[in-house]
Amino acid sequence: MANVKHMKWWGWGVEGVAFTYDNKPAFAPFVKKAVGLELDGSAGSSVAFSDLTLPSSTIDAALLAELGAIVGADNAIVDDELRLVHTYGKSIRDLLRIRASDLPRMPDVVVYPADEAEVAAVVSAAVTANAVIIPFGGGSNISGSLEPHPGEARVVISLDLGRLNKVVSIDEGSGIARIQAGAQGPFIEEQLNARGWTMGHFPDSFTHSTLGGWVATRSSGMQSDKYGDIADIARGLRMVRPAGIVDIRPVPSASTGPSVREMILGSEGRLGVITEVTVQVHRTPEVREINGYLFPNWEAGIAAMHEISESDARPTVTRVSDARESGFSFATGKAKTGFDPQKLLMAYLKRRGWNLEGINLSFIGFEGSKSHVAYEKKIVARIVKKHGGLGVGKGPGVLYDQKKFDTPYLRDFLLDRGAAADVSETAAPWSRLNEIHDAVYAAANEAYERIGTPGWIMSHLSHSYHSGACLYFTFAFVHGGDTAIAQYDVVKRAIQQAFVDHGGTISHHHGVGREHAPWLEQDISTEGVALMSGLFASADPKKNFNPDKVITY
Repeated sequence: MANVKHMKWWGWGVEGVAFTYDNKPAFAPFVKKAVGLELDGSAGSSVAFSDLTLPSSTIDAALLAELGAIVGADNAIVDDELRLVHTYGKSIRDLLRIRASDLPRMPDVVVYPADEAEVAAVVSAAVTANAVIIPFGGGSNISGSLEPHPGEARVVISLDLGRLNKVVSIDEGSGIARIQAGAQGPFIEEQLNARGWTMGHFPDSFTHSTLGGWVATRSSGMQSDKYGDIADIARGLRMVRPAGIVDIRPVPSASTGPSVREMILGSEGRLGVITEVTVQVHRTPEVREINGYLFPNWEAGIAAMHEISESDARPTVTRVSDARESGFSFATGKAKTGFDPQKLLMAYLKRRGWNLEGINLSFIGFEGSKSHVAYEKKIVARIVKKHGGLGVGKGPGVLYDQKKFDTPYLRDFLLDRGAAADVSETAAPWSRLNEIHDAVYAAANEAYERIGTPGWIMSHLSHSYHSGACLYFTFAFVHGGDTAIAQYDVVKRAIQQAFVDHGGTISHHHGVGREHAPWLEQDISTEGVALMSGLFASADPKKNFNPDKVITY
């Protein structure tokens, strides 16, 4: 088999990497206070692969041989563990089902094409056989965009694009690069950086997600304030369809009717298989800096981010955590010996009358030439001070940069110990953000009362735009074992409905999949769903391409 990197089947990331609270003295007390979970130092529990009951592959020998003839017999695989890796994404629902051996339908075969021609041949063979094709990138999705329908009777092919991982070319005169869709984040940046370029797209899943997956779900990165979301970055693309290749040229703008590029963005594999994307790239900056700031309360932090979005400054990152999330961040800090600047700072803020339980931690990033960064930092410093905030230098930003991709490991740590933790995000106009924040808190807390367990919710603002911003919520509770998914559904539904009821969207960057599909009509209207249904029905009348996603049966 080709050398394609996969995450472990039972959790996030790779074997041997895990969250630990060694040397984090405030973490265990924080978890106890937040959700009532006592951490006693034990390693927690997990499930062995041998404990699982897996449905057998139903692919017939003839189709398997045909696929093997296209990609090589070693790249058309029916191995049970690889099929399991390709069954679900990495949402808490996915991981709970895997650990409970809840696997009603798995892909029958995992296929690894080497290039676009092999993708096209696999698609042709699959459609001729009336099989289902589910494109697979890094497997990081948390919206149910990867799983086969449990009642699917046809052969299900997981089409893994991991071998299509190269930066094909860079047009240095235009600042655009052709990149194969199966390339994962680190490998993209490694190839671009070697030639002095960056895409600037760093989602939370960066280390284990792919360019094709970003496009298929309308991903957003941590530095989208400067570089844009993937919908802004992706200028052209190639997608395999049964009758040929959709080829969208990377022009800067066009007036050519309804945008086919926009139709493909966010389509989650329902229109075809994305094989290549042409993206905007930028010269690596002379200076890259993320600074930490503190605000006395959430309202002050939001007001400052809003004013920054209207100013002449264009930071790469504008993030502010509410008091609960800030408390969580402080609780994950390592023990310090000797001089402790944080204690000194807290004593200073207390003397100034700050409520230390209400502090909001913020990170703002800057990139560019030395003079440009200095100019933007002055603008931001003035705005922060106007709203009662305080700059705390580069130190917290360095730690944020080091840990920004590690949060999913904490979710596995909690799951091993009987707690469910997950995320939901929305976007809304600036005028609705405080309302949504408070409404989601109220909805989540009421849901915790209904399921009869203490729960936790926290939030941060990220991805600022001229008209509004993204709010990203993390929630957690100690689950009831066999009732974990039912409990999760109560909390998740409450949060999603609060988004819709108070002027937000059902998802800012995680996609729709099956997880968010129940709220789609409330978000885009009945006629909007009708238009989308018509597109899918005409483009894929036999439902060969990842059926039951975005709009379900």
